[in-house]
Amino acid sequence: MLHLLRKKAFLKIITAAYLLGGGLLSSQSSRAQFISPDLNLPDHDDKPYYFGITIGINLARFQTDLHRRFLETDSVFVAEPVNSGGLTLGLSATGRISNRFQLRFNPQLMFIERGIFYKLKYPDINGDTAVTKKVESVIMSFPFQLKFQSDRIENFRVYAFAGFKFDIDMASNARAKKAEELIKIQSSDFGPEFGIGFNFFFQSFIFSPEIKISNGLRNIHARDEHLKFSNVFDRIQSKMIVFSIHLEG
Repeated sequence: MLHLLRKKAFLKIITAAYLLGGGLLSSQSSRAQFISPDLNLPDHDDKPYYFGITIGINLARFQTDLHRRFLETDSVFVAEPVNSGGLTLGLSATGRISNRFQLRFNPQLMFIERGIFYKLKYPDINGDTAVTKKVESVIMSFPFQLKFQSDRIENFRVYAFAGFKFDIDMASNARAKKAEELIKIQSSDFGPEFGIGFNFFFQSFIFSPEIKISNGLRNIHARDEHLKFSNVFDRIQSKMIVFSIHLEG
């Protein structure tokens, strides 16, 4: 009898311990399901708008189409655009449309130096037959972009965007009078932009590296028949790749 009582008591203890352990485990599991990861700026997606600053570098060049005069003259053998780098500074204002879409205005001041390499038949005043003519520009760019963003994965997100820009070259030489050695460029341009970027959320700001392609549609060449470095071209368009970092709040 005592043996049976001990056995029953032991079974009750085991059953109670099992139930208690199971209850604790289920309680911990339920709590774990409701504990979210540590998010920086958790309410940022609810903001109707926010602002930021932009710094970046650009790789710019001209896209050229040769004029028929190039085939008629033998003074210039080669006229090819070359790549060059520059600096970009700007501001940004972003408005929320939905959880997926945002509208961004990102005005920028761009310092650009583009060049064209020439191979000449006759040496210039310095005795060179291979010269590079540079065109310096200070461009105010006004891009309007539509952003499409992914779901936020803790403190990370990826986005893509497309938009349209309007450019004003404040250093345009289109009206220069003494321009024998210049390539005249118009002051205004416009064209599409496409790019991709990444959001990294920190405690007090968002760090967003981004790369975009920015192309001009307009013929920005102010052609002059009397300029030997300019009259070989029919059309000149702007091509650019910009790597930017946005700091947003």
